Amino acid sequence: MLSARYFEKFDKEASRKFIHILLSNWWLIALAFFDHVMWAVIPPITFVIVNFLSYRGNIIQVMERDAEKEDGLGTVYFAFSLIPLVILSYGVTQNPLIGFVGFFIMAYGDGFAAIAGKAIKSKEYKIFGSTKTIAGSSVMFITSFVITLSVFAYSNTSLYALKAITVSLIATVLEAISGKGTDNITVPIVASLLTYFIL
Repeated sequence: MLSARYFEKFDKEASRKFIHILLSNWWLIALAFFDHVMWAVIPPITFVIVNFLSYRGNIIQVMERDAEKEDGLGTVYFAFSLIPLVILSYGVTQNPLIGFVGFFIMAYGDGFAAIAGKAIKSKEYKIFGSTKTIAGSSVMFITSFVITLSVFAYSNTSLYALKAITVSLIATVLEAISGKGTDNITVPIVASLLTYFIL
């Protein structure tokens, strides 16, 4: 029987990931309003500062995990990853879809994976000290695939389904093996770099 403590922990994680996903839609605002890297990079830098202050002072409590800081600087890494993605998308390639892939895989893939891992009872596995679930990893892969497939198909990339599977699989593996919140850096940056070479 599930305890009240379980539901409280799940509700907190769901709220945390909901904010995680909601804030990721900033990229859509960037697509609509920014056309220069100098302006596009200002919000991510601001997010880094705010998230770091929240991490140190537990200011925005719903964004932070328990006192032991099991996710490390994950919320800070999440914001920090935006900076190289913005530079790559707006400064180097002039193609915001490249950063879109990496950032939305991290936001929606990891966000839904964490919620599914708590909500759906499935086999757990440990890798490099991190505990994951089959349900969470499956949702991570499926969500990543939908995002990647959509962008690759829209861009008329050859063999887009196969390439989408490859990027999604690598992103899922990185999410599983990157501990202490470092997946918030490895997943979006590697996924975006792969997209850069594929498109």
